Amino acid sequence: MRPFYENLPFICIFISIVCGVLSAVIRDGRKTYRLALAMSATIAVLSAVLLYCLYTENISFVYSMGRFAAPFGNAIKAGPLQALLVTVFAIVMGLSLLGGGQSLFHDILPEKQGLYFVMTDLLMAGLLVLVYTNDMFTGYVFIEITTIAACAMVMAKDTGPNLIATIRYLFMSLLGSGLFLIGLTLLNSIAGYLLMEPLANAVAILAELGQYHRPLIVSIGLMVVGLGIKGAMFPFHLWLPDAHGGATTSSSAILSGLVLKGYIVLLITLMTRVFGLELMREVGVSNILLTLGLLGMIFGSLAAMREYHVKRMLANSSVAQIGYIFMGLGLGTEAGVVAACFHILVHAACKPLLFCCAGRLSTVSGHHRSLKNLRGSAYRDVAAGVGFTVGALSMIGIPLLGGFVSKLYFSKAALESPFMAVVLLTIAASTVLNALYYVPAILAIWVRPPWEEIQLIMLEVKPEDTRFDRSFFIAAAAFMGLIFLLGIVYHPILNVIEAGVRLM
Repeated sequence: MRPFYENLPFICIFISIVCGVLSAVIRDGRKTYRLALAMSATIAVLSAVLLYCLYTENISFVYSMGRFAAPFGNAIKAGPLQALLVTVFAIVMGLSLLGGGQSLFHDILPEKQGLYFVMTDLLMAGLLVLVYTNDMFTGYVFIEITTIAACAMVMAKDTGPNLIATIRYLFMSLLGSGLFLIGLTLLNSIAGYLLMEPLANAVAILAELGQYHRPLIVSIGLMVVGLGIKGAMFPFHLWLPDAHGGATTSSSAILSGLVLKGYIVLLITLMTRVFGLELMREVGVSNILLTLGLLGMIFGSLAAMREYHVKRMLANSSVAQIGYIFMGLGLGTEAGVVAACFHILVHAACKPLLFCCAGRLSTVSGHHRSLKNLRGSAYRDVAAGVGFTVGALSMIGIPLLGGFVSKLYFSKAALESPFMAVVLLTIAASTVLNALYYVPAILAIWVRPPWEEIQLIMLEVKPEDTRFDRSFFIAAAAFMGLIFLLGIVYHPILNVIEAGVRLM
């Protein structure tokens, strides 16, 4: 009999789908909110147990779904990397809902709140499948489910600009999904499989024999570009600032911290498990990813520097941070993939913290979003001010914080690349640019404005907005703890990632 822990990935997916169904039946916002938090906590615990079992035994496994065996059936594949990612994703989902809870119930109409948590639960299911799937078509199906749930979370804050941002997001997402599906269809027609292991064997044989060379390159290119559009790869990121900057706080945190990563994790799976890093280098896809990643690191930061709206600034910053991930993948080496996976964890901790803290600082400042009107807001909620500062310093790359370790390992991975000088110079330039917009933002929230200006702002603040928000405080403290953990106790985490990449 196979060990029980092999059932845990399916159990987690099943729990998230069942919670989505229950939320649709319950419809009460507060009850479905607590159900979503319970779901996230349960999945985090189960995934942590799975991580312990797989890492201590240094194994991965395939879990068959349904009655049909390979190569026709559906399957899940789990290893240490997948278990680690899901554990962190579940924690981040719960903390994002906890940290943005006050804004969530303020921004979303009461009759829509229950439906909002239907979307969060289905989004969690989609992320789990994108991480665990061993079947290409199942991956495509849950790409679409994740897209629909994410669009619903953007437009949950029912305003005109948000509806426009949702439509733009939907169009770009559908373009990415369409390109991925066309590439998958073409690949299936020349290789004949959808399960990843037999598909990888067929692709290796085609590449070795030189058969269907152009169709193979086209299919790889279409799938990579499709997932790149959905993952906000430069220059396909133009939908992101409006969607992430205008949504309610929890949605912004989840979209930036998790949704983008789901598509990128699927891309990493394709690169390592199906196509192989060597083939990606041979056909030139790695060089394209490297180039677009480096450009995203610079232009994302330049766009963030021009923003005075704090959430749009954070959204443009995400373009730069996603650029780091694509740059790591574009190096085409195992070290680059490991650094990219570590940065996925770092960004999943830092950016939701920043969005939650920005939302809280806005709440205690009369719901203003411009940095000018947020001056001195850190004194009105010290926890939010400290959290924003820690998250921003991590994104800059200050030692003892997760962002520093990311940049260190990206730099080490670049030493193996023929483009070493360009990559290292771009990392250095991007770090300087990060500081040029995060440091002024930190100064803005900590520098006290004139007393007359404080009085004008406080006239717009409701008494309930300034009350101590225990949920936010817990979430901010947990996020900061996670960032320091990634910045100090990073060797064991990197060991798990390295073992997971080898077992892909």
